[in-house]
Amino acid sequence: MTPEEMASVREDLEAFAAELFDGFFRADQRRWGQAYVRGLLLEGRRKSVEPMAARLGEDGNRQALAHFITSSPWDPAHVRARLAWRMQDAIGAEALIVDDTGFVKDGDASACVSRQYTGTAGKVTKCQVGVSLHLARDHASAAVNWRLFLPASWDPMSSEADPDKVARRTRCGVPDRVGHVEKWQLALDMIDETRSWGIDIPLVVADAGYGDATAFRHGLEERKLPYAVGISSRHTAHPADARPVQPAYAGSGRPPAMQYPEPAQTMKDLVTAAGRAAARAVSWREGSRPGKSVSGFKRMHSRFVALRVRPAGRGVRQSTDGPELPERWLLAEWPATEPEPVQFWLSNLPSGMPLATLVRLAKLRWRIEHDYREMKQALGLAHFEGRTWNGWHHHVTLVSAAHAFCTLQRLAQDPKDAAEE
Repeated sequence: MTPEEMASVREDLEAFAAELFDGFFRADQRRWGQAYVRGLLLEGRRKSVEPMAARLGEDGNRQALAHFITSSPWDPAHVRARLAWRMQDAIGAEALIVDDTGFVKDGDASACVSRQYTGTAGKVTKCQVGVSLHLARDHASAAVNWRLFLPASWDPMSSEADPDKVARRTRCGVPDRVGHVEKWQLALDMIDETRSWGIDIPLVVADAGYGDATAFRHGLEERKLPYAVGISSRHTAHPADARPVQPAYAGSGRPPAMQYPEPAQTMKDLVTAAGRAAARAVSWREGSRPGKSVSGFKRMHSRFVALRVRPAGRGVRQSTDGPELPERWLLAEWPATEPEPVQFWLSNLPSGMPLATLVRLAKLRWRIEHDYREMKQALGLAHFEGRTWNGWHHHVTLVSAAHAFCTLQRLAQDPKDAAEE
């Protein structure tokens, strides 16, 4: 925002910040929290402490801002809970989207930096990785929870522990209780925390980085949460009409367990066997390119196959009571121009779900890419230069607050404007 634009919304921002920081006991924390969010919103290429301080006028105290974001002992979870309450009402969320994003680093001093894959760079590189949860529907979304992923090399209890990185934990303020856990487990932990705030989660959406983990899907089912998650085509399943049978008993020893007579097939093979004739054209949202629709934008469309299947595999069998595997939706995108399906999802949504609704919900993950892009390009998500665990969580929380404020302003002007790409 330009200084003039900031002046026009300053009163709204102060009210928004007062709501978020109501739990801060100290007036100086409330002051610097509001100033930090304002610094993130003001125009400028860099959103680290020093350049923000230079733009903040009377609130441009670099030392106070640095202390607030890096060292001040406020709990970001309290701010996130208030943010989630506000945005749940404003957005009317249809889903909670799970994903992660990379923070590329040059040095080794920041908490949890390691050589690891990140989609941000599209390769293995030196970076931090943050897992986030976003409340979303087609027209708006907001990041409401974050965790910094701790690689195994930073965990003293791991066989992969790196002595230099373990020694860095103290300097970075990584809590002793924090060890290495998989990203999907971080997501489940955050889902539990978000629900503890009283946030309703009608559906969980994630890409194959999470959906491929059987334990993640099982964790959602244990929590009685609907989901629509991406999966790799290599996963296996039986057709929905397949039934386990009792093998012949030889007359000695324990009778054999019931089993499916035919081997499970890959998801790709099941869809391919259904054939192109099973694919149906579906349009699910307006895109950003000019088109002939009423809004002036071209609608997104493709062809999809939806099958009822029984996912198989050791992990699924171990988590299933009884011999019969549960039915799930297998959704595959098969564009008319492609010789085979290109993308797959698995969902436990009801069997009567219309195809158009199933596609729209599975495709809702686009909102998280929109959020990451806006937070990184305009609000300085990856600009934090501190090295501490608390500082990172403080910064991403306040960037989420700045992003939510932008969303609220757009919704106040026109609900459809919040879906700008």
